Amino acid sequence: MKTVNKSIKLYLGLVLALMLTVQYAEAQRMNHSASQRSLPSKATSGGAANRAGTINGGSVKSSPSRPSPSSIGQNSSAGNKPVAGNNKIGDNNKVGSNNNSGNKVNIDNSRGNNNVNINVDNSKDIKINNSRNTTVRHNTYRPYTRPPYYYGGHRYYCYHPYHYHPYRPFYWGPVWHPWGFFVATLATTAIVMTVNNQQYHYDQGVYYQAGNGGYTVVQAPVGATITTLPPSSQTVVINETTNNYYYGGTYYEKSSGGYTVVPPTSGSVVENLPEGGEEVKLGDVTYVKYGETYYQPIDQDGKSMYEVVDIQNGN
Repeated sequence: MKTVNKSIKLYLGLVLALMLTVQYAEAQRMNHSASQRSLPSKATSGGAANRAGTINGGSVKSSPSRPSPSSIGQNSSAGNKPVAGNNKIGDNNKVGSNNNSGNKVNIDNSRGNNNVNINVDNSKDIKINNSRNTTVRHNTYRPYTRPPYYYGGHRYYCYHPYHYHPYRPFYWGPVWHPWGFFVATLATTAIVMTVNNQQYHYDQGVYYQAGNGGYTVVQAPVGATITTLPPSSQTVVINETTNNYYYGGTYYEKSSGGYTVVPPTSGSVVENLPEGGEEVKLGDVTYVKYGETYYQPIDQDGKSMYEVVDIQNGN
């Protein structure tokens, strides 16, 4: 009887021990699974935040209304609304893009390479230079001792060194008017002349053409001859035996009939230029262009003067 009771107790003990072992193993497995499931959230809060951190180590919180730093300057992705400015800096639509700012840079580059800044003037200057060569008489009386200034495929000759001074138009008085000036009637002293089958009206150093109910001041036609020079005309020395006479931007030469309008002779030096000129910068030199003639600012005997430039093609 005692033997039976011991066997029963031993059996019950084994069953109890086995049940405890099974429960302990299950508890360990559950704890292990729970800890494994919590690891991703720890990695996300720690590792992801560090990866998205700022330069000084701070974190950047993601927000549906605020893109991450890597998305700034790019097209917005689904679900993210870029803040104001993100579509302006570096995108395809506005500043820094191919449609606006990029095209502006390209336009500026094309201006700089092929053509108001500097190389735009290059192409204009070349065209103007070609036509100007026919409007300035070359000075055949004395050679140039100074080397020319080279620019844009042309040589610019002057007898005097370049000395910049600002262009200030000169006013010859109430009877003088610049090109383009319009008057309804002329003074009774005006005379009519024909030059190259064109009719002009001349009065006190100013030339007019009729039209549109009045008279418009025009450039003095080469070949026009007047009997007396305008008041306050200036003598321009060409050489020891030849002089020109200058008034209001127009040059005259003594002729059998009086004084005939001639193109300016290169090397001629005058003190004043009329209204209607403009400063034109060619490389390092700023000339004054009046009509189709370029003048180089110079200093002569301490006075600011202008010399007619002789422009020749070629290097």
